Amino acid sequence: MKALEGVKILDFTHVQSGPTCTQLLGWFGADVIKVERPGVGDATRQQLVDVPGADSLYFTMLNHNKRSITLNTKNETGKEVLERLVKECDVLVENFAPGALDRMGFTWERIQELNPRMIMASIKGFGPGPYEDCKVYENVAQCTGGSASTTGFLDGPPTVTGAQIGDSGTGLHLCLGIMTALFQREKTGRGQKVMAAMQDGVLNLCRVKLRDQQRLAKGPLQEYSQFGKGIEFGDATPRAGNDSGGGQPGWIVKCKGWETDPNAYVYFITQAPVWDKVCEVIGKPEWVTDPEYATAPARLDKIAAIFDAVEEWTKTKDKFEVMDICNPLNIPCGPILSMKELAEEPSLRETGTIVEVDHPERGPYLSVGCPIKLSDSPVDVTRSPLLGEHTEEILTDVLGYTGDELEAVKVSGAVGDMPKAEAAE
Repeated sequence: MKALEGVKILDFTHVQSGPTCTQLLGWFGADVIKVERPGVGDATRQQLVDVPGADSLYFTMLNHNKRSITLNTKNETGKEVLERLVKECDVLVENFAPGALDRMGFTWERIQELNPRMIMASIKGFGPGPYEDCKVYENVAQCTGGSASTTGFLDGPPTVTGAQIGDSGTGLHLCLGIMTALFQREKTGRGQKVMAAMQDGVLNLCRVKLRDQQRLAKGPLQEYSQFGKGIEFGDATPRAGNDSGGGQPGWIVKCKGWETDPNAYVYFITQAPVWDKVCEVIGKPEWVTDPEYATAPARLDKIAAIFDAVEEWTKTKDKFEVMDICNPLNIPCGPILSMKELAEEPSLRETGTIVEVDHPERGPYLSVGCPIKLSDSPVDVTRSPLLGEHTEEILTDVLGYTGDELEAVKVSGAVGDMPKAEAAE
């Protein structure tokens, strides 16, 4: 039995943030019914297409373990179908622009009338405030949530990260909110609204930088490498390059082959409890007893020079050799792994962190698997649905349409392909 077996998710999400959330629910065993516009579908089906005539990787990698129904909600019969779906499902998830669901006639009050147990979960760009009606994308969320201002090097511009902390990060937050609301419903019998704002999600992931903003009022942040370089601090948490966020000095240093391999680097931390081992490894045993280096406070103004010495040693080893030497000594470090290296790593296949999925239009492709492992609810990653692939199946199995009633829905224009002019609107 899957953890969420029997839970029905009405998935009105598109692009990345919402589909991340509903895909995770599907991985946990929920029946995720993805509602898409006939003839159009989720916009990402046709974004960054690499195989002509097939859904893009952008779409397939965000919509595993779902069923697709095409539904024209502007059609009266389509609205009737949607009302029946609301009555049958446990959770409605949406990441429309503000007010879109209300304009469809499905306000929170109307949804409660149809199904008092319904949980309505929404992703928005911003919570209540001056920007609540603004449209948000991944990088906008990173910039407005505090990530970009604290990412990059001190002498450079703000920088966004390649990790999708705005979209996928907020999807993960919303999933947690949905699970919590489902748990509470077991006690109260009532549904509720769940909302995750992208700005809020990014800020939550940047909490250590908000920590440092408050510490800055008490004086310079001594564990930041700019302190050791004698560079003054301003009134806001600065960009810290590759400094460790946890107070232990860390930096990315070159390894053998860095001249031709852009990923021949390792992250190296000079953790205080293993300082003596660090000194032995890099060929500086005298630093163990030298009062200028022996204590963590004494080393604060020499961090740049220390990592120069570390790098002189790491440049004589490849990044995996560094790991092999340092790990048995409990010296924290990690190689910079490229996407190619991750895709080819056997252990990630064995744990289901990376999976190979077969698709009828594009053939086999790699995708991320479920990052959360449950011992009693193993995840089987199934391919993303074709547009409207399960329309009739959902009408019959979920909503109970049969015979003439089913045929009437099919000929009404509520499901299936809509006229091209209407689809283009």
